[in-house]
Amino acid sequence: MKISLHSLRTLLTFCLAVMLLNSSNCLSQTSDKTVSLVVPLAPGGIADITARPLSIPLSRELGQTVIVENKVGAGGAVGMAYVAKQKPDGNTLLMALSSILIIPEAEKASGKPLSYSMANFTPIALVSADPTVLIVRADSPWKTLNDLIQDAKANPNKFSYSSSGVYGTTHVAQAMLWQAAGVEMLHVPYSGGGPSMTALLGGQVQMVAQAPGVAAAHLKAGTVRLLGTWGAERLKAHPDLPTMKEQGYDVEFYIWSGLFAPAGLSSEKLAQLRKVAKNAINDPAFLLTMTMMNTPIKYLEGAELDKFIAQDQKRLATVIKKMGKLE
Repeated sequence: MKISLHSLRTLLTFCLAVMLLNSSNCLSQTSDKTVSLVVPLAPGGIADITARPLSIPLSRELGQTVIVENKVGAGGAVGMAYVAKQKPDGNTLLMALSSILIIPEAEKASGKPLSYSMANFTPIALVSADPTVLIVRADSPWKTLNDLIQDAKANPNKFSYSSSGVYGTTHVAQAMLWQAAGVEMLHVPYSGGGPSMTALLGGQVQMVAQAPGVAAAHLKAGTVRLLGTWGAERLKAHPDLPTMKEQGYDVEFYIWSGLFAPAGLSSEKLAQLRKVAKNAINDPAFLLTMTMMNTPIKYLEGAELDKFIAQDQKRLATVIKKMGKLE
């Protein structure tokens, strides 16, 4: 049975309304103490549109009002540094992306004082992990990734790629691939993921990395082509799209989102927050919201989450050291 986009939007609106009603009824009988869920990036980005629907079941599970606060600046460093300095009482939480690992490494490479370190945070739960995809225009001469790499090797710095900014998540993802392939490309940074996609569509650059959901509408319109995914496995939505590893390049990258708290939480508070996060992330209406955004849930906590972060941090640090100091 086919469901129209209008029907899906109506269903989503209904589910969100039900969540709001349920959380309102619950909160009217519980603590008035609010919890601040800090988003260190601008409204409308993946961190923000994940945090806002998640705040509803979080409120219900905690019995406290959860308020989403955008504290932006320096690519997310301002908001993350703010959370790092708060009391570890569970009343300040952070919705971070994989850039939480990139910023300290980029500051080291640039010789800047560290805004924070990962030791300043306690990981609560991984919420989602979206493997990026490499996108070119549909009229591009490159039908495969190896077509592109061979052309780039013959023409160093002739071809350009856009990103969400210097040391941004999509910049690092692409730099990782170019390093593995041994090619030199011209980097053109933009102020965010949206403008970097627009640059590709407008022909200002030849390629860009994005989350699969961002590419979906353009694929449907026939304006772009995918050359590969940075995921460890092929995407369910694109089973014919090979991974970078399948094509001979040992790279893996995810734009992931996760819940963090300031370091120093008591064991009791940490156990409570993990239980609350797990229930909230598995809330049916939240899951539906993520499905509507084509964002895959990847729930991890405890030792599994620590291992995931350590592996990603090691990968990113290696890439950023090779990138060196950038302006």
